[in-house]
Amino acid sequence: MAVNFCAKVTGSSLKILLGRCKKLKCLLMNQCSLQDSLVMEAEWEKSSIQELDITANDLSQECLIDLLCRIPALRWLSAGQIDGFTDQVLKNWMERGNLKSLIAVDFEMCDNLSEEGLYKFLARVGPSLRGCVLAGIPQVTDTLLSNIMPALKNIRILKMGMLLDCANRMQCKISVDQLTDVLARYGPNLERLEMSWGPDIVRFSDKSQKAIDTLRVRCLKLKCLVLSDGKYYEVVKANFERADRLTVVRTSTNCTISNVYLLNNYKDLVFN
Repeated sequence: MAVNFCAKVTGSSLKILLGRCKKLKCLLMNQCSLQDSLVMEAEWEKSSIQELDITANDLSQECLIDLLCRIPALRWLSAGQIDGFTDQVLKNWMERGNLKSLIAVDFEMCDNLSEEGLYKFLARVGPSLRGCVLAGIPQVTDTLLSNIMPALKNIRILKMGMLLDCANRMQCKISVDQLTDVLARYGPNLERLEMSWGPDIVRFSDKSQKAIDTLRVRCLKLKCLVLSDGKYYEVVKANFERADRLTVVRTSTNCTISNVYLLNNYKDLVFN
């Protein structure tokens, strides 16, 4: 069930919905107007919800902890752009929630998450993850990603980077050569990859071609590689084009990726 971008959806009918639709597995509520009290009143523990999208809803830390710890077997979560999503939420979810079925998480622009909190969470659930979105978080650097990639051995979709308008929030440069090498080594199953840091943040060298070659040769399943427009984008695009992989490299100006491909009924969401 998808009610994305419906501003009048506050959650007042959630209790009735979950009570009557016992077999409902997917609930997408991106950019609605959910209220803490109404969300907490619903009987999530008795539901069959496996896929949940609460992106850009103004929910508190307490509400998020209550919600995530009560859902029996969540496999897909999108919770980006929520200020209340903190390390405490992740900690309680790991301690009291059920993470065994989790295959995809989206924390885009949840900038109240710390590097340490993200590392502990991803180290715990990483081996089971197929999709992970960490874009828009200043704390997500090449150092964190290099340390956590060995745990993300089954990852198929990975999104990271920072919008150009928010580039000043990054406190360090991104060594993209080192990161590309790590991705090639530990991400053989990657299908969709986005590294949309702006040209002012990305640092690369004359040896970039070797790292790009390694990524191209080892990640044979890669269908889409999204980069910010700039010199590095041109270098990567030319490399892939020389290998007759013309449609792989794209610019973040007209393309982005998400975990939506991992929804069980993704094909039903695709229409002309």
